[in-house]
Amino acid sequence: MNTILYIFAIIQCLLIIYMGFSVIYLFIFAVAGLFNHKIVRIKINKQKKFIIFIPAYKEDEIIINVVTDALKQNYPKNLFRICVIADKFKNETINKLKDYDIDVIIVDFENSTKSKALNFALKNYTDNQFDIGIILDADNLMEPDFLTKTGEIISTEVKIIQGHRTAKNKNTAFAILDAVSEEINNHIFRKGHRSLGLSAALIGSAIGIDFKLFKQIMPTINAVGGFDKELELKLLKNNIKIEYEPNAYVYDEKIQNSNSFSSQRKRWLSAQFYYFKKFLPNATYHLLANGNINYFNKALQMFFLPRVLLLGISFIFTCLTFLINPLIISISWSIIFTLIVLSIIISIPKKFYNIKFFYALFSIPKAFITLFLLLFKIKNANKNYIHTQHSINNKNK
Repeated sequence: MNTILYIFAIIQCLLIIYMGFSVIYLFIFAVAGLFNHKIVRIKINKQKKFIIFIPAYKEDEIIINVVTDALKQNYPKNLFRICVIADKFKNETINKLKDYDIDVIIVDFENSTKSKALNFALKNYTDNQFDIGIILDADNLMEPDFLTKTGEIISTEVKIIQGHRTAKNKNTAFAILDAVSEEINNHIFRKGHRSLGLSAALIGSAIGIDFKLFKQIMPTINAVGGFDKELELKLLKNNIKIEYEPNAYVYDEKIQNSNSFSSQRKRWLSAQFYYFKKFLPNATYHLLANGNINYFNKALQMFFLPRVLLLGISFIFTCLTFLINPLIISISWSIIFTLIVLSIIISIPKKFYNIKFFYALFSIPKAFITLFLLLFKIKNANKNYIHTQHSINNKNK
């Protein structure tokens, strides 16, 4: 019995060190996110030319609405082009798309990925054809001024920005929790990081990037899952900092049920730990040799558990340790639990605090159990493409 208690104590100490560091990290950047960072905007002497890439896999139901919405940008029509990369679309959908003044690039990969689609599409354009590339998901809807705000920031100094991706649907408990999670990420990993002078994190869409840089770096990326993580890590390795524009909105469909949540998070977790193992040694070298803190910081982020797991595990141990452990252990877990709760509370926009949100909180235990079980199922998940089907098109539905 003593041996078992001793082993349990060692495991707890290791967990306290790991989770303590994780939640202190989150808390620092959550507080930093309460402060605004200065964005350098340029006076536009010449309006820039954009190309909007929409990689889409079997998205016949929504792609027409996405295209018609994208064409409504408050920007000169001759200065932006839409490119739909249609993977495994029905012929009738392709024919409808061709009725619009857009580029339709048809692909049919054996193993489809976002990076394959973008690389294939980029070969159709020359380096000087556009100034800025925009990356959207097939369900994304841009605010009408998205291109204008992006063009005001990207310059010789700022090569890439992450726009403010936010929920366009909050119609289920899981959609609300997913929407809240997105805003917490925006607050901590984008706004908070920029407030302290670090690079913002990429999401995977609502991205504006210097077109020549895009053409240069994309051929080096062949990610199955986590395309945005590989892109971000390689940019930071080359000391290219990412800006965040909180007022450039793109609306994104949030997952609506536990099955979608499970498949999406399985892909994300697998990609996260894969890139942690792949990039941390090299990022550590660049930190020590070149002082590249942004590259190291991003690789380190890959080591953190999702917040729901941090919240759930710290809550369970806080309750248990008050019954069976020394006071100092109990206090340690209480501090960890308190810090993660505070980090989450101050990162959630005020508009989310309503009755629907509080009802959605009852789904957190289910989300915790789902994520915990996924930790034992993520092996090799990053080697297979997992598609999340979309269906909603209205903003803020």
